[in-house]
Amino acid sequence: MRSKQLIYISFLVILLVWTWHNSYAQEFVLPKGKKLIVAAEQSQHRVIIIDPGKGTISWEWKADSMQLPATHVKWFNNPSDAKIIYNGRFLLTSASGGGIALIRIYDKKILFHAYAGGNTHSIEVLPGGNIVSASSTGNYLRLFQVDTTIQQDTVPYIQYALPFAHNLVWDKKRSLLWSAGMHEMYAYKYVLENGKPRLQLAFHHPLPGEQGHDLFPVHGKDSLWFTDHQHIYIYDPGTGSLEQVKTRRQKGIKSVSSGPAGYPTIVIFPKEQWWTDEIFDLEGKRIFKQEGLKIYKARWVLPNTFSYQ
Repeated sequence: MRSKQLIYISFLVILLVWTWHNSYAQEFVLPKGKKLIVAAEQSQHRVIIIDPGKGTISWEWKADSMQLPATHVKWFNNPSDAKIIYNGRFLLTSASGGGIALIRIYDKKILFHAYAGGNTHSIEVLPGGNIVSASSTGNYLRLFQVDTTIQQDTVPYIQYALPFAHNLVWDKKRSLLWSAGMHEMYAYKYVLENGKPRLQLAFHHPLPGEQGHDLFPVHGKDSLWFTDHQHIYIYDPGTGSLEQVKTRRQKGIKSVSSGPAGYPTIVIFPKEQWWTDEIFDLEGKRIFKQEGLKIYKARWVLPNTFSYQ
């Protein structure tokens, strides 16, 4: 009976999401055709949307403005990832403080949040609406059942060991969840057994370096950007091969994001400890700067056809 309820609740969550999409599309805050960047910004523990053409911040989300319990606000200290999903209307975010959240952009409403812990570094949404997180010092993934009828302090999850877990990407073509760890690339199947979700390790293989960091789709391609401690690569999920990308800066890249023609590939590399106040392209041209910011990851606001659409 419980498994049927979970399926029904998950269906209701998706139904509510798309009902909102149809009813409030005119209030969409991210104009189509405009170049925007979403970033995890740690100086004020927030997610921001940047207009690089104007050199301004056009939108922000901060946990301490959301009427959350004080203990939950701390979960969102030092945002570590930010992904725009579902045709640009929703945001996934994780934070080193352990928090994960699904946020509706137009009114900043939290649709779901939970505690993942272990220095959470990434988040991904799976078919049907459940969410998975990656925790780097915890060395694990957590699969959360998105059930809006329970309190966020007790969201059920299943935990899977993965050394140095820093990243997550859903591959809709292969129905696989990808995650690069300390020395290996892992691929998981997402399955439902008697209505209960779980991850099943499909395969894993070694990587040439260590400390896998960012993993994100190459825009418009059937491939993934991958960074480790020393290099930037393009990973082919069909063959498992890696092609090193030559750039002015290789070491310590925190994120990579590309787009269609007219969008330079942007990278984040730290100026101080693990953050920066600048965004550059692969050729070393500055795309954006604002003094005082602590940007950890930055991505173009574009449809992600590798994972969702």
